[in-house]
Amino acid sequence: MQIKINKAIIELAQGDITRQGTDAIVNAANTTLLGGGGVDGAIHRAAGPELLAESRTLGGCETGDAKITKGYRLKARQVIHTVGPVYRREGPQAAELLASAYRRSLEVAGEHHLKSIAFPSISTGAYGYPLDEAAPIALKTVADFLKKHPEIELVRFVLFDGKTLVAYEEALKKLSAD
Repeated sequence: MQIKINKAIIELAQGDITRQGTDAIVNAANTTLLGGGGVDGAIHRAAGPELLAESRTLGGCETGDAKITKGYRLKARQVIHTVGPVYRREGPQAAELLASAYRRSLEVAGEHHLKSIAFPSISTGAYGYPLDEAAPIALKTVADFLKKHPEIELVRFVLFDGKTLVAYEEALKKLSAD
């Protein structure tokens, strides 16, 4: 499923983000940027030990911010590491921090002249963000960014399972109806 925003495309796919050939993939990282479980661990394993070595030089990352490294053994040339909110810990700031994680990732992509980027569903795994709340925030943030920044041509959401894909499809249908 996909929609067009100006000249850019937002598309949804179920699959493995580590296999994407976009200019960059986004890592749903923790604040240390030194690997972890879920998407973070999968990206670190697929990229190889060089990713961890470069990540050690970055000094971590605040929730809602993003930093970039090379992709090493991945098809993607770059990895943009962002830290989403832990849902229960952040309280009323959770939605803005989640939106910021997506927005900052796109800003970093633009600063590095990247044309295509693949996102996972940030914070909806171990960080406990409910899918039905997270998907609309993710898609609206990306759509709003693309309306003002035509340099990015493709944003692909690579969603791990069918449940997550369905939640994003529903949110995308609502967004395109607005």
